Amino acid sequence: MKASVWIAVFCLALSAFAAPPPKPKLVHWMDYTEALEKAKNSKKLIFVDLYADWCVPCRIMDANTYSDPTVASLLNTRFISTKLDVDSQDTIVCDGKRKTVQRCYFDVWNLTVLPAFVLIAPKGLSIMTIKDSFTAEEMKYLLYQILEKEKEWISK
Repeated sequence: MKASVWIAVFCLALSAFAAPPPKPKLVHWMDYTEALEKAKNSKKLIFVDLYADWCVPCRIMDANTYSDPTVASLLNTRFISTKLDVDSQDTIVCDGKRKTVQRCYFDVWNLTVLPAFVLIAPKGLSIMTIKDSFTAEEMKYLLYQILEKEKEWISK
């Protein structure tokens, strides 16, 4: 009897230290090339999340910012959302130039830090780059600010 009590206590103690289950991915991230194509027809801005597997703030944003229901809803309904790994050697089109993701990051978008974001008009030209890590509340504010300029930027 004592052994079963100790086993139960041990199991409870272990469960207290278990990692919480991962939050579901709420944002529907599209392939970058598909996002460019879809933007031409839908007249929506493209929100590009630039990340790297080694970027800790990027992983924190994946776990906390993008799992926020309001942030996810905004990115899913008002933008075409895509992610690009800056360490990738895949070739994409950025501002009309065919380059690797890494060269777009450095040469075209003039970025050097992560996390970073690029806002792209439906015609495929970048409108702005943003460099920072955001909480869910900060991201909501940023997205609402972008949406205030949406009509002006859609025509670019």
